[in-house]
Amino acid sequence: MSVPHQNRTDDSLIALRRILRATELYSRELAQSAGLTPAQLRVLQILKSKDGAATPKELATQMGVSQATVTALVDKIVARGMAERIRSQTDRRQTNVVILDAGHTAIDEAPDALQQRYVRAFEKLKDWEQAQLLASLERVAAMLDADDIDASPVLTVGEIRAVKP
Repeated sequence: MSVPHQNRTDDSLIALRRILRATELYSRELAQSAGLTPAQLRVLQILKSKDGAATPKELATQMGVSQATVTALVDKIVARGMAERIRSQTDRRQTNVVILDAGHTAIDEAPDALQQRYVRAFEKLKDWEQAQLLASLERVAAMLDADDIDASPVLTVGEIRAVKP
């Protein structure tokens, strides 16, 4: 392998490591400042965007994860007093997750979510740049045999199912 190609290989690995490291550092910053994981913060943000309440099924669908995963995430934020479960008035079999004042405060005090920074920058790109970047990222996922891994649009390290309080 020639030196320029070796440098490109190293540069690509460095870029990947920087992305992983940024994700890891953000997760730590969020845990220290708000006591939340990125996935827990995302649940609170979705609740806020849905006028303060949503069903676990709605949360799971929007996050792209299973209801069991959402249940674990909601358990954590309920235990922290940031949300509560309330029986639906229209269908007593259904439970709604409702954000509380502490949840609103956590959202307000949380550092800017990493994926939100990415979304803002990505959406400023021209259409062709977005398509090129998406194709490149999909190619990287395939190169790492990760193209079939189930994932949600939450930038965090590890699996969302594995989040700890």
